[in-house]
Amino acid sequence: MILTNATIATLADNASFGVIEDGAIVLEGARVAWVGKASGIPPEHARQVETDLGGRLVTPGLIDCHTHVVFGGNRAAEFELRLNGASYEEVAKAGGGIVSTVKATRAASEEALLADALRRVETLIGEGVTLIEVKSGYGLDIETELKMLRVARAIGDARPVEVRTSFLGAHATPADYKGRDDAYIDEVAIPALRAAHGAGLVDAVDGFCEGIAFNTKQIERVFKVSHELGLPVKLHAEQLSNIGGTALAAKYGALSADHVEYATEEDAKALAASGTVATILPGAFYTIRETQAPPIQAFRDHGVPIALATDCNPGSSPLTSLLLTMNMGCTLFRMTPLEALLGVTAHAARALGCTDRGRIVPGHRADLAVWDVETPAELAYRIGFNPLHKRIFGGQL
Repeated sequence: MILTNATIATLADNASFGVIEDGAIVLEGARVAWVGKASGIPPEHARQVETDLGGRLVTPGLIDCHTHVVFGGNRAAEFELRLNGASYEEVAKAGGGIVSTVKATRAASEEALLADALRRVETLIGEGVTLIEVKSGYGLDIETELKMLRVARAIGDARPVEVRTSFLGAHATPADYKGRDDAYIDEVAIPALRAAHGAGLVDAVDGFCEGIAFNTKQIERVFKVSHELGLPVKLHAEQLSNIGGTALAAKYGALSADHVEYATEEDAKALAASGTVATILPGAFYTIRETQAPPIQAFRDHGVPIALATDCNPGSSPLTSLLLTMNMGCTLFRMTPLEALLGVTAHAARALGCTDRGRIVPGHRADLAVWDVETPAELAYRIGFNPLHKRIFGGQL
């Protein structure tokens, strides 16, 4: 198939949208074979079936590289508590937060968890998303962590979207291990990781390094096992304070350090040296009414790739719009529209360790989004508006 009469934002490098006017894209199977001006289509492709896109904008398919879309219940009551003055930390310490979702997730069947997750995923697909990351972390016991990861895998079987899974057993300490964080790491988190890896359910390993979660020494014990198993790592770091999570992520060559509101310039230097992506999550910043913005300029200055993601979860970021996430990245953190689009394509792919998507270049996977807009900047500019015309997943309309 050849896509013709298109305005193509190739994102071939990080310096510009790489727009090609009156462009064409040659697809062979699930891959991009050629991209350029329609007038230059190579003769060997001239007889392929053409699809006229009517001058519409084509971008890489969007990628949501940090989600918690598999969970039971909701936390609307805590949303109300925070509006009445309780902080995120106070809610967590009172037995709310992550631990409150654990009870509902443990009680839910795999079928129920999948049905609920698919409703959220369908919204993302409807905005041009072709790849999502899904974390465990609301089980906090071996059985439920595995259940969540099985459901995450099932999403990719049930819908035309690719799923990458992250094991997040080191997310919080459950009530039955209260005050025994180290024992939880040794007796639950690490055994669950080994079991999940043995079952082929894990693509990467994550953790929550924070004062209300786990310290760097505890997370490092999990990371050492991750490296033993040959699994890449990621980390929730410096969301509410700076306790050294970003530096730990850099030390272990993490795919990404996520949240990073309280990261410093030294942290930015460390991420740059390790090649780690800074994943920005404006939905959580907005929902918990954080005031400390991530150091975007320091990331720019030191050449740290910046990704954007919804952080879709029941508590701190009940957000299922990657388009709104782009706008929030620009409005709240003064990211540019180019940075926002790179953040949900090329840099999001890098945050998941995917080297063959996120740009429209020969050899990359043919995951594309076709939009009813005139310029790429419109994708980040509009609020509450979805201009998706078509989505192409693995070369299929």
